[in-house]
Amino acid sequence: MVREQRPTLVFCGVADWEQEAFERAFPNYPSRFFKEPIGSVPVAALEPAVVSSVFIRTPVTADLLNRMPGLRMIATRSTGYDHIDLAACERRGIIVSNVPHYGENTVAEFTFALMLALSRHIVQAVDHTRCCDFSLQGLQGIDLRGRTLGIIGAGNIGLHVIRIARGFAMNVLAYDVRPQPLIAEVLDFRYVELAELLRESDIVSLHVSGGPATYHLMNRERFETMKHGALFINTSRGTVVDSQALIWALDHGIVAGVGLDVVEGEDLITEERELLTTGEPSQKVRMALCQQALLQYPNVLVTPHMAFDTRDAMERMTETTVENIRGYLAGHPINVVNPAVIAQRGPTGQPSGKAKAAGQAGGT
Repeated sequence: MVREQRPTLVFCGVADWEQEAFERAFPNYPSRFFKEPIGSVPVAALEPAVVSSVFIRTPVTADLLNRMPGLRMIATRSTGYDHIDLAACERRGIIVSNVPHYGENTVAEFTFALMLALSRHIVQAVDHTRCCDFSLQGLQGIDLRGRTLGIIGAGNIGLHVIRIARGFAMNVLAYDVRPQPLIAEVLDFRYVELAELLRESDIVSLHVSGGPATYHLMNRERFETMKHGALFINTSRGTVVDSQALIWALDHGIVAGVGLDVVEGEDLITEERELLTTGEPSQKVRMALCQQALLQYPNVLVTPHMAFDTRDAMERMTETTVENIRGYLAGHPINVVNPAVIAQRGPTGQPSGKAKAAGQAGGT
């Protein structure tokens, strides 16, 4: 009897506890596990992959996909998927699934951690006392109560931030391309245009996804319209902020404090070799220099893209990733971010007459 050949699963950028969870979930499938991000895994190890699970640290480019000729499904362990070349996946018939809900409250809580650290100079205070300096010079903060918080992107995470802000008795303005008036009435906040939000907010916090539509959403022109002396927080995506424009706003006192969990070109910090590979070298050098410049400001807090990283959130993320892979293996993909592939090729990414007919009829 010929034994059924099960597809090979390749997991990249996994911690030991994640590997144990995936091994328990897929005991009968040939699996390969790598602590390194997918871009650092040897080509020969990637070639057999039919399903690959990745994290956000390394871009999944067309060139990288070419190393996996049999790849049919990518399960990204993240909500965002701007690190994956979706156009290349569509050409290849590769289904991409994400984890749409796992860390909304997690990122929102971290957003307030940055907000409180900035408004009360907590990091500077700790540094002072470690040097046995117990004076209060330069440490006077501000209350959050009664301040106006501007939320750019009132999606799942942004709404969690708004709930917390109302608990602090803050006034809240929100800008979103898809306003939800009923939720605004229940949570007692107000939707406004972006220009008004920037002009009126004491604190501005970004909660939008990355991509062409939001690239450099915060540019010099928009920083110029901000309320003088506002705090600025970004826990969304680094590409949303033009780093040079942010530095200009800091130098001109428009922004009094900055909390960044993400920065433009953050992969260059952890993956220095990226400076020497694909892309425009001068652009990469510019981003790297901006990152180093931001780290020198005493009123700028930069954390290593960790807002999502709690034990609880990671467990939820892993559970959903398991369900995503199981769904694909069973022929019923879930949380798919590029459904056109299913319409054209079917639920396994393989061309079929039925799938083609469905695609021509406009069905999904």
